[in-house]
Amino acid sequence: MSRGVPIAILVMALCLPQPAAAAPIAVRFVEGVSHGFLTLRTADAKQIASGDLLQVVRGGEVESRMLFRFRDGSVLDETVVFTQRRVFAMKSYRLLQTGPVFAEDTEISLERSSGKYRVKTTARKDAREDVVEGTLELPADTYNGMVLTVAKNLPKGASETIHVVAFTPAARIVPVELAPAGEHKVLVGELAKTATRYVFKAKPGPWLKFFATVLGRMPPDSHAWILTEEVPAFVRFEGPLHPAGAVWRIELTSPRWPD
Repeated sequence: MSRGVPIAILVMALCLPQPAAAAPIAVRFVEGVSHGFLTLRTADAKQIASGDLLQVVRGGEVESRMLFRFRDGSVLDETVVFTQRRVFAMKSYRLLQTGPVFAEDTEISLERSSGKYRVKTTARKDAREDVVEGTLELPADTYNGMVLTVAKNLPKGASETIHVVAFTPAARIVPVELAPAGEHKVLVGELAKTATRYVFKAKPGPWLKFFATVLGRMPPDSHAWILTEEVPAFVRFEGPLHPAGAVWRIELTSPRWPD
């Protein structure tokens, strides 16, 4: 699993000053071609969507796409393209959210080379469209759609601060701390394994107070569980996946024969 969950971090930002220069994350484990199967659940374990993780390598670039189809017909479709030559570098990011599970339909695009972004929203009530466009100076460690990939590549016990672009809908660059927070036993079949829990926390800033005022609560942290044995593996993610959204859970699943 090489996602990030970036969408979860996108919900947590509003007004931050431009960040200082930051170093990109070193590649310890190279990403390759894969097709994973995902399930999306509420915090109380009710399944609300099924999904795919589709990853291919073309011309030295990795394209990783996470696609969820909800039971009510809603769709969440996130794609990130990145390189992994000694360090990870995001090249482009796309996010599509449509359907009644979201407050409004949203299309987001972000290009690394130019720093250009575009956000198009369509109101659910009257289909009114709004477009916000602009340009950002992106730090080298900007990792929309790659937070889990980065976490898998951290040395055991290490913490790191990266950046993501949050769209509100205007774009803001937000520093996010990735820190280990203990180990947990998990079962793979009948085999016991140890997973490290990572906490993804947006660093304090003026946006935090504003967000808490708007929502009436502090934005929750996101959490990911990763097996940190010889080869790291994603186990679970918990956090909000859209603005003002509830905490949802992403887990791997396996194909099964129909009854």
